[in-house]
Amino acid sequence: MNGGDVRVLRAADRPATVWKNGGGVTREIAAWPADADMESFRWRASLAEVAADGPFSVFSGIDRTLTLAEGAGMDLVVAGAHRLVDERFAPQDFAGDEPTDCRLLSGTVVNFNVMYRRGAATAETAVVRGRLGLTAETGETLLVVALDGTATLEAPWGPGHALGRYDAALVRGPFTGLVRTTGRAAVVRLR
Repeated sequence: MNGGDVRVLRAADRPATVWKNGGGVTREIAAWPADADMESFRWRASLAEVAADGPFSVFSGIDRTLTLAEGAGMDLVVAGAHRLVDERFAPQDFAGDEPTDCRLLSGTVVNFNVMYRRGAATAETAVVRGRLGLTAETGETLLVVALDGTATLEAPWGPGHALGRYDAALVRGPFTGLVRTTGRAAVVRLR
C-alpha cells in the first residue's frame, strides 16, 4: 500500500470573495499551482453561493464541472442552449468560455465548481455515497470534498481524516485508501 501526501482543508478557513457583479460569493478550496491567480491556474476547485440571476464569468480556455450542492437549482443558458440544473449532486460539464446566463429556480444555491485549463490539466468529478476505494498514481491528485453530511478519508498507513460539511482532503499520489461518507462527497481526480 502506498501513502501519499494528505492535507485537510477546513471550510471554516476559507475566506469569501464577492463577485464583481455582486450576485454571489466564492470560496476557493484549492488550486494548482497553489499561488496561481485566475489567469494562471491549471486547475481550481471552489464553492460558489449564487444569490442572484445573472451571467457567469467567462474563462477563456477553461472547462468546468459544476455540481449543485444546495438549493432548488438553476436554469442556465449555455451558448444559447437551455440547461436545467435542478438535481443535487449530479456533476455537469460545460465549457467555461461559452457565454452562460443563470436564472435561479427558487432562491440561493451553492455549487461545487471544478475548473481546469484545456491542454494543461484534466479533471474527473464523481459524487459518492457510502464507501469507495481510492487510488492515485504518482503525478495525480485527488480532492475529496464532503458536500452533504460527513466523510472520512482512510489510508492503511495512518489515522483517518475526518471531514465535516464542505471540508476537503487534498491527496497527492501515490495513494491507496478509502473514503466513507454519511452523506455525499465529491471525489475529483486531477492530472
